[in-house]
Amino acid sequence: MSMNIPFSPPDLTENEIQSVIDVLKSGWITTGEKTKEFETLLASYCNTKKALCLSSATAGLFLCLKYFGIEKGDEVITTPFTYVATSNVILHCGAKPVFVDVKKDSFFIDIDAIQKKITSRTKAIITVDYGGWPVDYDRVREVISNNKKFKPKKGTIQEKVNRILFVSDAAHSFGAIYNNQRVGAFADFTVFSFHAVKNLTTAEGGAIVFNDICGIKANEIYRDLSLLSLHGQNKSAFEKFATSKWRYDIEKIGYKFNMTDIQAAIGITQLNRYSDMLNKRHNIFNNYIERLKNLDILSLPYLDQNDMIGSKHLFPVRIKGYTEEKRDQLIDSLKERGIATNVHFIPIPMFSAYKKLGYDIKNYPFSYLQYKNLITLPIFSTMKKEQIDYVCNNLKKIL
Repeated sequence: MSMNIPFSPPDLTENEIQSVIDVLKSGWITTGEKTKEFETLLASYCNTKKALCLSSATAGLFLCLKYFGIEKGDEVITTPFTYVATSNVILHCGAKPVFVDVKKDSFFIDIDAIQKKITSRTKAIITVDYGGWPVDYDRVREVISNNKKFKPKKGTIQEKVNRILFVSDAAHSFGAIYNNQRVGAFADFTVFSFHAVKNLTTAEGGAIVFNDICGIKANEIYRDLSLLSLHGQNKSAFEKFATSKWRYDIEKIGYKFNMTDIQAAIGITQLNRYSDMLNKRHNIFNNYIERLKNLDILSLPYLDQNDMIGSKHLFPVRIKGYTEEKRDQLIDSLKERGIATNVHFIPIPMFSAYKKLGYDIKNYPFSYLQYKNLITLPIFSTMKKEQIDYVCNNLKKIL
């Protein structure tokens, strides 16, 4: 019997639908009380002092760099094995992305190699949590602490912090565990994505979570980031409505990155269900492992450890001995059988836009080796056992 298996459909119930209807009926659909409520719940969930909800994780990454005063002439270190949003925001600030290859046979940036790429122009490091698993935050912080090359710009936040900024692109790892704590409080800024394919979705959207940073209070950071996210306007439309005082000021030259109450209402409902959704993902992931563990041709994903538990956002497998072309044939064969798959990721230096900037995948050989035989199998919290069986049986037949 044939099936159609989507790659990662959102897990939505009547509760999410009703929450949106309630907002629509309320007469207030843009940023308001629901967005603030979602921020409070996110901060509590991640054990941070503050959360700022935004239109996307990309907006969050960009605002973190802009807040820190990163501009032309600066460098930001990150991995080439990520979605292009991670490095695009660096370019949008006028700075230069400095790529550090992943460690051999790993999806994570080679932390030992970061130190060699740090210069006096390095202002930030953006790490990437992959597939739901956190990077080794403690070791990244150690590299930053041991660095003596940092040169802050006078009169900026950089002077107060007086070290390289640590930003975590945690688009994949909402709800993951590191050192027995939920991801969120280990970097200076942790940025989540709530895009439609993520474990928790608001259709589009994202958030930054953070605590005090080097003596700068979280409330102060929140206010500055909020200003940047809404054209530098010091009073939102809801605040003007609630206080009946219309006059406002533009304190900074900001952007338009706010989340709406429609999105936040979905997020609140999803967060209330998230423990159950995560448990289902763990069961699906473990079912995959059990079905595929004896297939020697496959390199399977990371397994949980006592102090680190992934959020099971992706199920990436590598096919030993496969080339790009053979991997692509496998993807096509699975598609013919109704199975949607993906590849996470095409390394950034392989894209034409980055080739024009002088980047060459030959300088990042381990990223290419991870990519060339990689395929991401479908995984979603509403996936049924018979769907997992169908994927695994067809994968085995083709291989």
